[in-house]
Amino acid sequence: MRIDLHTHSAASDGTDTPAELVRNAAAAGLDVVALTDHDTVRGHAEAIAALPDGLTLVTGAELSCRIDGVSLHLLAYLFDPDEPELARARELVRDDRVPRARTMVSRLRALGVPIEWERVARIAGDGSVGRPHIATALVELGVVETVSDAFTPEWLANGGRAYAEKHELDPFDAIRLVKAAGGVTVFAHPLAVKRGEVVPESSIAKLAAAGLDGIEVDHMDHDEPTRARLRGLARELGLLTTGSSDYHGTRKTVALGECTTDPEIYGEITRRATGAFPVPGAGGPRPV
Repeated sequence: MRIDLHTHSAASDGTDTPAELVRNAAAAGLDVVALTDHDTVRGHAEAIAALPDGLTLVTGAELSCRIDGVSLHLLAYLFDPDEPELARARELVRDDRVPRARTMVSRLRALGVPIEWERVARIAGDGSVGRPHIATALVELGVVETVSDAFTPEWLANGGRAYAEKHELDPFDAIRLVKAAGGVTVFAHPLAVKRGEVVPESSIAKLAAAGLDGIEVDHMDHDEPTRARLRGLARELGLLTTGSSDYHGTRKTVALGECTTDPEIYGEITRRATGAFPVPGAGGPRPV
């Protein structure tokens, strides 16, 4: 089985619609794909309706969190999307996205970049506006060559010249909320230093003690020594280890299935979840 547990659609900051994403996942030879848009589950219904034969969908979201001044992303899988407390927490984060993006646009303009809010809004469309949409505008304007080039201290990286903070969840609260909604939590790309400051291992240990289920190890932003370090940390803390593409469509160069999760780990995730269950396409594989 080929299993990719971290992808994004146009419901947040990817370029594929949810329907296109699941079709592309099947075409890429995946057996299981997780749709984990930022702080939203809006794309799940469309993805389920378009789910091809032979592909199983894991519903989820990537939650924006902050600990000791450092941002982190928490992948939440198979939770009850209607659980009211977690739904309210996601809404608070989403509501702050537009004011935050407008602030970053204003800061870019103050730096001499001829960017307009209307351009960013057009790129975001119906998705939850975020930094990748602003980065795409910078590419269109010729300010940077690629979206990744915008995520530097010069521009949009954490603490960068045009960066603006947003409302983010306390990760201990997020773990509690996801658990209460029957879900499973995995720390996304925990040592992706190219994105900015990362959470220290001592904090990861505290999150593990609070109920964190796993850490994302195999990821495009982790080199081989980093992956080995994270595997050792996971063994020490008793955490599951996942691998995922963090696919964003054409917004990033990474392909679906570029990194994958071991079927045994996927099976353990599905066993721990009680809020929702993987959705198989007709004739698709069942949970391990």
